[in-house]
Amino acid sequence: MSISKMVMFIASLWAFSAAQAQAPDKFPSKQITIIVGFAPGGGGDMSSRWIADYLKERWKVPVVVDNKPGAGATIAAGLLARAKPDGYTVALATTSPFTVAPYFQTVSYDPAKDFTYLFQTLVSAQPLFVKSDSPHKTIEELMSWAKANPNKLFWSTAATNGGTHISTQAAFRAAGIQATYVPYKGGADAMNGLLGGQIQALVAAEFPSHAAAGTIRLLAESGPDKIPEYPRVPTYKELNFPLSVPIFYGVAGPAGIPADVIKEWNAAAADMVKTPGFADLVNKLKGSTAYQGHAEFTASVTGVYRQMGRLIPELGLKKD
Repeated sequence: MSISKMVMFIASLWAFSAAQAQAPDKFPSKQITIIVGFAPGGGGDMSSRWIADYLKERWKVPVVVDNKPGAGATIAAGLLARAKPDGYTVALATTSPFTVAPYFQTVSYDPAKDFTYLFQTLVSAQPLFVKSDSPHKTIEELMSWAKANPNKLFWSTAATNGGTHISTQAAFRAAGIQATYVPYKGGADAMNGLLGGQIQALVAAEFPSHAAAGTIRLLAESGPDKIPEYPRVPTYKELNFPLSVPIFYGVAGPAGIPADVIKEWNAAAADMVKTPGFADLVNKLKGSTAYQGHAEFTASVTGVYRQMGRLIPELGLKKD
């Protein structure tokens, strides 16, 4: 080989090596972080940790859950919006911070522009319930007492200014009830408040084990769908309350995630929801599997967000 050919060969090898060095590793190749806007122990946290364990096995990379509770999960959503859009930082996507809370709080993000909605996994039951020793046996009895005793009903939800907060507040207002809302960092903390007597009613997903143990009594389901195990519990929709919001769980990332990375996330999620382990998770949460891929989930979330924008003023509800 001549010297000139040798030089050209070496140059081509160098160029190839340089190109390979600059080419990004195929996703995923490093740690993934799932931000959760609620305290450990709640339904959203449980769901996220199950997903993290599944992805560890599937992708053979570390997957960690980072709890950032507070402000109805809008703190976590704000962190997500500012994350690098490479698919390695995602967050639990739930109804409240992405469709309702921005109408009641000053937030640092736009739900319609600042996120990549990767997939939805399930819809969760979030009933209104009281302690089993409460004198109120039905939702009608609770509301009748609350109307006759202004501001004496202390109640809460898993997410302040979230979907269930707004729908329950709308029901109270429509019935002429003045009640006292008590904020908590998450459903687990709110449950402790109920069991400890600080509040008398709670709307949250953290009910299954307590209902099974007989320590609480379900009065109504805040979403439009019945809870299969409790067919006699009426829904807000059946009660003709002004608003009945489905509570979804999914995963979102910051805006701008590449199409090939979205494809990897969707493939993993589509397989995940078919596993027996996921069915067990859904049963524990007393929810229903409701998989949606990127396109469908994006349309669903942004659609609900815009619907809330129309309904909230009609209900006379205003930003704090």
